[in-house]
Amino acid sequence: MPLYVVATAPTTPVELIAWRIILSVVFCLLGVLVMRAWRPFRELISKKRVVLGLGVAGVLVSANWLFYVQAVATGHTLDAALGYFLNPIVSVALGLVFLREKLRPLQWVAVGLSLVAVLVISLGYGRIPWLGLGVALTFGLYGLVKKRVGVQADALSGLAVETTLILPIGAICLVWTILFGGGITFGTVSAVNTGVLLFAGVVTSVPLLLFAAAARRLRLIELGLMQYIAPILQFVLAVAVFSEPMPLERWIGFAIVWVALILFTVDLVRTARLGAKIPSVADQLGPPTRG
Repeated sequence: MPLYVVATAPTTPVELIAWRIILSVVFCLLGVLVMRAWRPFRELISKKRVVLGLGVAGVLVSANWLFYVQAVATGHTLDAALGYFLNPIVSVALGLVFLREKLRPLQWVAVGLSLVAVLVISLGYGRIPWLGLGVALTFGLYGLVKKRVGVQADALSGLAVETTLILPIGAICLVWTILFGGGITFGTVSAVNTGVLLFAGVVTSVPLLLFAAAARRLRLIELGLMQYIAPILQFVLAVAVFSEPMPLERWIGFAIVWVALILFTVDLVRTARLGAKIPSVADQLGPPTRG
């Protein structure tokens, strides 16, 4: 995804969000048509509370996309990676606050270490990494909302409704780009730029549908460990390809985050081996990274 965002230059983050929303709607509705899934789609839109929840989820994920794209486009891919490294821990913290769930001792330690890591990185930056925290918080809240409504919607229909509901946000982003953002690049800069932007719906929707299919087939532990692949790749790209600076304070901060994630994973594995009831993937980890 970072490589894709860079490939869309000179498209602004706001315009890219617009095309991600609009073309995701097109992709999902085509999917509903091809899969002949109009019946579950119609049944889903008749459930007002579920539709409301999906609308809230859509707004949150739009904000998440904006934080993420802004981070990558402005040379702060490491901030985006930090946000997704923090996501599992933010998810359990939100469960504590909003769902009154009890954290196990190692989870408490992981949350505490994450706060220390943010403090260390902030001191190294000389500022709080707002983009990374924005990615983590919006994505954590998205997972919290999806936990409530996700079980009542199949992957394709749920995503189709969710993206359709935020279509006005995509339209507003396009209008803003035309009036204040220097004009849209789609169809005006080059054939390559237009071709890359046309894939915005595919690169947004396909990973989500694959995740939904995997979630039904894999154990929580397997799926949880795979959640770390995306931020690891983002981290490697930021350092090795984009040459973003990694001063000592940032290395220390990320190291503390990784220790917190190791403790979090050890707790998850230990609980599974003890045979205790573990919340679903959506409970513990939220949906996949949607950067």
